[in-house]
Amino acid sequence: MLVSERPRIFTWHIHGSYLYYLSQGNYDIYIPVKEEKTEGYYGRGETFPFGDNVHEVPADKVKDMNFDCILFQTNQNYIKDKFEILSSAQRELPKIYLEHDPPRLHPTDTKHVVTDPSVLLVHVTHFNRLMWDNNNTPTKVIEHGVTVPDIPYTGEIEKGIVVINNLPSRGRLLGLDIFQEVRKHIPLDLIGMNTGEMGLGEVLHPQLPEFIRKYRFFFNPIRYTSHGLAVCEAMMLGIPVIGMATTEMPTVITNNVNGFIHTDTQVLISKMQELLNNKQQAIDLGKGGRQTALDRYHITRFTSQWEQTFKQAISTSNISMELSS
Repeated sequence: MLVSERPRIFTWHIHGSYLYYLSQGNYDIYIPVKEEKTEGYYGRGETFPFGDNVHEVPADKVKDMNFDCILFQTNQNYIKDKFEILSSAQRELPKIYLEHDPPRLHPTDTKHVVTDPSVLLVHVTHFNRLMWDNNNTPTKVIEHGVTVPDIPYTGEIEKGIVVINNLPSRGRLLGLDIFQEVRKHIPLDLIGMNTGEMGLGEVLHPQLPEFIRKYRFFFNPIRYTSHGLAVCEAMMLGIPVIGMATTEMPTVITNNVNGFIHTDTQVLISKMQELLNNKQQAIDLGKGGRQTALDRYHITRFTSQWEQTFKQAISTSNISMELSS
């Protein structure tokens, strides 16, 4: 394949919002689908307005397709799925593993599943790459990218908004206890899948900007995770972000310039009250966050990096195959 051609990428539908932003690039994405809709096999679904470059392939037909690169996103994809649905020839194609999360078992001593030096390991934050033991596998960081909404932040609802799926069942890792403690002092609404009586339920991704832009601030109570896309989206809208000073957040937020972070929830509560009392302060803080998002998380930078990464992986693999033949 010539590098100038439009790459054909096979991957699984793992994180819908990430796949949607990834699909904004100049390549074709093929995703498997099963009737039972198990993890990774949902197909396009009904939530995201995917374009014509995202193609569903019945899982049992994947082996008959021509691809240029395989993009893994989970251990399940890498260890099991590739043997179940990919042909032996497809398993020899250029391979990229997209790691969405920091290590879970131990924050510094967990070895990544990828040990093959021919696989490129892409992390979504520098914090994640720092914390994983990458086994001397080639690594790269491609930070998030989100689209720029054409609606403004208004902030008339004197509450904070929290956007987390399955928070009641995900516990301390996602900051359930922090959310519950802060809510005793500050009015907060929670949206997301499976929020139960604790929240307002799910708001579909296309309707999310219109829904959250009315809240005074965005609160991210998560202790330990990747840098959430929801945070990037809120910043791009101009909603002031308040969160925990952990993982990637200290490299993104400068206090009282483009948001506010701390490890003391009482300090965060005090800042939230300030914003509830002073809408102009919230507007100014949100403007700083929007500028950071435009500079750091613009969709064109994100897709450009992915286009370059796919082409480089394919080109490098082709050269290696020519030298070995």
